[in-house]
Amino acid sequence: MRHQVLKINPKDNVLVALTDLEKGAEIIFEGHNYILQEDIPAKHKFFMQHMAQGDEITMYGVLVGKTQFNVAKGCRMTVTNTKHAAEPYGYRKASYQWQAPEVASFANRTFNGYHRSNGEVGTANYWLFIPTVFCENRNLDMIKEALHNELGYAVGDKYKSYTHNLVTAFKNETDLNNLSSDTVKTENRLFKNVDGIKFLNHQGGCGGTRQDSAILSKLLVAYADHPNVAGVTLLSLGCQHLQLADFKADLLLRNPNFDKPLLIFEQQTAQSEEQLIKDAIYQTFNGLISINKIERQPAPLSKLCVGVKCGGSDGFSGISANPAVGHTADLLVALGAKVLLAEFPELCGVEQELIDRCQTEEAARKFIKLMTDYDELAHQVGSGFHMNPSPGNIKDGLITDAIKSAGAAKKGGSAPVVDVLDYTEPATKAGLSLVCTPGNDVEATTGKAAAGATLILFTTGLGTPTGNPVCPTIKVATNTQLALRMADIIDIDTGPVIAGEKTIAEMGVDILEYCIRVASGEEIPKAVLLNQDDFIPWKRGVSL
Repeated sequence: MRHQVLKINPKDNVLVALTDLEKGAEIIFEGHNYILQEDIPAKHKFFMQHMAQGDEITMYGVLVGKTQFNVAKGCRMTVTNTKHAAEPYGYRKASYQWQAPEVASFANRTFNGYHRSNGEVGTANYWLFIPTVFCENRNLDMIKEALHNELGYAVGDKYKSYTHNLVTAFKNETDLNNLSSDTVKTENRLFKNVDGIKFLNHQGGCGGTRQDSAILSKLLVAYADHPNVAGVTLLSLGCQHLQLADFKADLLLRNPNFDKPLLIFEQQTAQSEEQLIKDAIYQTFNGLISINKIERQPAPLSKLCVGVKCGGSDGFSGISANPAVGHTADLLVALGAKVLLAEFPELCGVEQELIDRCQTEEAARKFIKLMTDYDELAHQVGSGFHMNPSPGNIKDGLITDAIKSAGAAKKGGSAPVVDVLDYTEPATKAGLSLVCTPGNDVEATTGKAAAGATLILFTTGLGTPTGNPVCPTIKVATNTQLALRMADIIDIDTGPVIAGEKTIAEMGVDILEYCIRVASGEEIPKAVLLNQDDFIPWKRGVSL
């Protein structure tokens, strides 16, 4: 039988409504009676006891807020009666003991990936176009239209056909409502072993500060060196801040043995724009012929690098999807793979737990510095991590940043933290690493891919149509209603956890099985099918 409420941690003094509850209803939980003083929508919380002004509110076993005035037992937690609060944190010598999950059934499993010369294994085989400066975006757009349409990677044909039918109907003065919906063209890719041609359009490379361009260079280099990338075409104007020499130097610094095809075109030394574009298309076409010869081969699951992300979160995120993904993360760590947990503004309130889980004092102190520097920068402009929850988060029950963060951190599992990475630093150690990025969906996924993620598990309670150019992004819904309503963008439904039909561990195993199929090219996530190739570089300013 489905329960009405949930107490996440024994220490908590609020209950989560798993379904809409009406004012005046009597809720019996663990032998105690609660008379609701107001309607409690599903995903929201109500107080288990009378609260005086300034009393601490606990969820997930940690401090998540304080009451702003006296609140009666059975009242709903709101932004009016609750304000963000979190425990202070610091380094203390802790001995963290982790009980790894049982992984015997996965011990000899493999995925079929693309093996690179440096020992890394990609889950996809992409050709990548990179502009060193925004001035080259238009040239990239021209090349993209030509290559995508002719080589079978375009996804907009059905919309072009639909628009064409609208125009025809209008000219013929026929009813626009009676158009045939059968306008989808069958995909017909020329290069069967090339999973896509990707384009990193951006607004940087010149203007701004030299530091912005320096960070952008390291980011673009990280994408060029990504395991899912087989070849690169780079377009430069010539006079921009981000010079080709800087890009090449950063590339050799990251990977001295970089040996992928790298085609470079500089417009200010070209005969003409037309010739530049034709040369880029011609040489890239030959490069595609070459990388099409690369085939998938078996690899151990330890070669996976999975980023975990949440966006468009709701009150169920920290109860269903995030803990389920967290169990998947623990399975991967136990198998020797890499897992990346980022979004530092969404770790506010759980810092001490993560610090205590760090395997080395160096990693712990690096995390503390990155967190405190980030938060101080936000406060300097009149903001702070406490302002992180979006209107959509709040409407769906995530009242404070500490509540949002405590639930968000669950997707990282419970494994020890082996490393802490600054933005664009690569993950080199097996296990769970923390990656400094904003909470912003696209900036975070952009940063995860830069750290080396070859798959991203993206949980959402409200629905987020985003992905990444080089890293297949798997959308995990927190509730079945969302999974059904937005089936065109959702891959996995963890609603059965809320319904009591599956345990967190069972769902975590299901998610890992799906990851293996995606990594092998047997399943294609919706974000990939829709070419949701979102890419936003972080300038290291205030972004929550």
